[in-house]
Amino acid sequence: MSEIAYKTNDHQLDVSTFIQMANQVWQGTYNEQYTKEALQKTINTSAWDGEDLVGCVRVLTDGYFFGTITEILVLPGYQGRGIGKKLMDLAFETSPTSLFFGAQPDAAGFYEKIGYEKSMQSFSRKKPRRQ
Repeated sequence: MSEIAYKTNDHQLDVSTFIQMANQVWQGTYNEQYTKEALQKTINTSAWDGEDLVGCVRVLTDGYFFGTITEILVLPGYQGRGIGKKLMDLAFETSPTSLFFGAQPDAAGFYEKIGYEKSMQSFSRKKPRRQ
C-alpha cells in the first residue's frame, strides 16, 4: 500500500466512486442523482490510496452557527491506520464552524480518543431513504 493522499474541499469527488466505497462500509441501495446532490451540499474530505478512494468525511454546515459530520467512512481494510483521525482533523480544520454530530455507540471511543467530547444528546426521527 502506498502513502495515503488527502483532498480537502474535494469538489471533484465522483458519485459512482463514492457509492462504490460507501457500499463497502454501509451496504445499501443509493440513488446516484440524490447522492450527487448530497455530495454537492457538503464539504468533502477524501482519502486516496493511489486511484482508490479509501475514506471520506462529509461536513454539512450553515457557515456560521452550526456544522455537523454527516458521515465518516473508511474502508474496513484501511481502518486502524490513522485515516479516520486524519480525515476528522482535516474536516475540523476545513469547517468554518464548530462540529456537532451523533455517533453510533460502538464508535464513541474513537471520537473521544481523537479529542472530541460528549456533548448534546442525539435524537432522530427517520424517514425512508428516497430511491
